[in-house]
Amino acid sequence: MAINRSFLNVMILSLGFMLVFTAFQTMGNIEKTVLQSIKKENPHFTGEAYTSLAIIYAVFATCNWIAPSYISMTGPRVAIFTGACCYVFYIVSFLWPQDALLYGASCIVGLGAALIWTGHGQYLTENSDSETMSRNAGIFWAIFQTSMFAGNLFVYFIFTDSEIHASTRQIVFSSLTGLAVIGTCLLGTLRRISRSIILGEAEGVSSADKELRIPEPPREKPLLAAWHALTDAFALFVMPKMLLLSLTFIYTGLVLTFYSGVYSSSIGFTKAIGDSRKSLVGLSGIFIGIGEVIGGALFGIFSSKVSRVCGVWAVVIIGFFMHLFAFVTIFINLPKDSPFENTDSIGYINPSSVLAMVGSLTLGFGDACFNTQVYSLLGLLFVQKSASAFALFKFCQSVAAAISFSYSSVLNLYVQLLILTITIVIGTVAFCFVEYSTRRERNNIISENDQTSDCIER
Repeated sequence: MAINRSFLNVMILSLGFMLVFTAFQTMGNIEKTVLQSIKKENPHFTGEAYTSLAIIYAVFATCNWIAPSYISMTGPRVAIFTGACCYVFYIVSFLWPQDALLYGASCIVGLGAALIWTGHGQYLTENSDSETMSRNAGIFWAIFQTSMFAGNLFVYFIFTDSEIHASTRQIVFSSLTGLAVIGTCLLGTLRRISRSIILGEAEGVSSADKELRIPEPPREKPLLAAWHALTDAFALFVMPKMLLLSLTFIYTGLVLTFYSGVYSSSIGFTKAIGDSRKSLVGLSGIFIGIGEVIGGALFGIFSSKVSRVCGVWAVVIIGFFMHLFAFVTIFINLPKDSPFENTDSIGYINPSSVLAMVGSLTLGFGDACFNTQVYSLLGLLFVQKSASAFALFKFCQSVAAAISFSYSSVLNLYVQLLILTITIVIGTVAFCFVEYSTRRERNNIISENDQTSDCIER
């Protein structure tokens, strides 16, 4: 694999995201626990982790509509760096626990999330073509998701006492802040990519297309460009293909909340698993991360072969069956009241820690299947409007995650699994239909071009 400028940009982007989100995701995992410990030492502090997370998701969803406008004025690199700085501020705020600071920082990181993820989508698209988009998406996802088990391992070794004391918290917060700063500095080194080729709206540019150079349109004034970016986002949202893909986006948001919060907690609350159930919470996160990395790496390395043989829909089908398998194992392995509190109940079998870890691994692997192919398809379908396309993806995903977050504390495990099963069927069918129709359109265009060339030669 040749190391060219575009591929190096993808690697820097991936490593920077991995460092920033190792810090952020670790903080998210321990936020509830550390805030409880702060309350015991400081009764005047009343900050709630769930309220903080709800604010983040709500601001994230809202700001996805304005992120394309910001990027139209600054470019994706500035948006990525600005978003990363917001994450650093959020983590730093925990060094001085104050209610107003916690919720204010939650608003800021919600804005930063919209900027960094929308900018990431456009920058990844700019550094890819139709032959490398799936590969680059897979590589990014594999490197990025190492943040899941790296952070969980850190917490596993640092939180050895039953109580989290102030000195331990300071070490953790300072370490995570340093990690986020390093990642932000790395993202600050991202380089501009020269775009002398404008990709088609329904297809990327392969090496054979590079002779067809289309001049770049003249740059608009910043405010006018921002307004057009906003109107383009609304126009894109009501396109038939985007409406269908939004069903897939919604599923990825629902399952994100499930595997990042509900499932691991359910394992820890099931007493029948044994005395090791609390340590299995962190181990579950590690196995989810391993599954994510394996899926991203596998479909990054072999993405071109898979796409050439049967299209990206085949990878989504693999993810579909992986998640169905995970849902079945969770259904039979854990009791329905396990998401709420410690329970003596059992599911349809005696709970197995091994089966629980298998469920974590397949959840992560299946999630990688869905996300890498969503990135790939959006990067090929909406090249000229990649910022708006990825903003809409994150909008739908974050809204679904917020909804799932709200019902997770009310609906039992079996009802949540039923919702996931229904939405994965709908989302998978929608994705495969859009991918198939797009591939057929591209093949028709290629066939018509070949016929035209034959006629000219004759």
